[in-house]
Amino acid sequence: MKKLILLTIFVTFSSFSYLNVFSDQIKVISYNIRYNNPNDGKDVWENRRSTVVEFISTESPDFIGMQEVTNSQLLYLNSNLSDHHYVGVGRDDGKTKGEYSPIFYNKSNYDLINSDTFWLSETPKLISVGWDASMERICTYGLFQQKTSGRSVWVFNTHFDHIGEVARDKSIDLILKTIKDLTKNNDRIIITGDFNLSDDSKPIKKIQNFYNDVNIDMDNKSKLYGTFNQFKINSTFQSRIDYIFYKNFISIESTHGHIKTKNGRWASDHHPVISLLKF
Repeated sequence: MKKLILLTIFVTFSSFSYLNVFSDQIKVISYNIRYNNPNDGKDVWENRRSTVVEFISTESPDFIGMQEVTNSQLLYLNSNLSDHHYVGVGRDDGKTKGEYSPIFYNKSNYDLINSDTFWLSETPKLISVGWDASMERICTYGLFQQKTSGRSVWVFNTHFDHIGEVARDKSIDLILKTIKDLTKNNDRIIITGDFNLSDDSKPIKKIQNFYNDVNIDMDNKSKLYGTFNQFKINSTFQSRIDYIFYKNFISIESTHGHIKTKNGRWASDHHPVISLLKF
């Protein structure tokens, strides 16, 4: 798999943008944008949000699964990403409270057929905290239909707990079961998310048994391998905890984006995963 490296917002995936004009190809991004924390100093949301919007607008993905999105951030993104609409709810009340794991989709290319959110817990249809998790965690999904061809795509987006080991393992099982119950063997499926798991962990190995990992061949010794940067500019991290998985697509290219603001700060404490797939 050919790999490219996106260094800044000014060096974009130009080849992706060119290839994506064809209807048999689909661009997907997974991006934890960091919640709106007023204690983030130079990295507060107000200093990053225009860069996040510019990045998404430039890349023009068909689908982007985001994590740690609060309602105020969602409203800003929705009002500034004119080519996209979203599905998703806040995890605290199933409406607007707490973080969303929204899926933004290109409304010019895709129609929404249906969508829903379930909680990563023993009672997924109820607002709940699962197993040993520290808080509510959710998975939002949607079934979309490509306008030009009528082909359908399932997209699932999630954010696993950062503390509960049992919760992370059980969440993988729940998502795999839910997808199996909702879909057929030949359906096209994409899973995006911040799994808070390294790629050598048992839960990630479990999902890799059923779905392709877009960056499975990326060299884990590369200084650009990690996706969690902690807002540290001059440090190198090998922690890859953000993923895109897929089924019944062909992978063309993928990378981890390295997006900086005009002040030279990271646009988030995570790097986005960017992938181009083919029907």
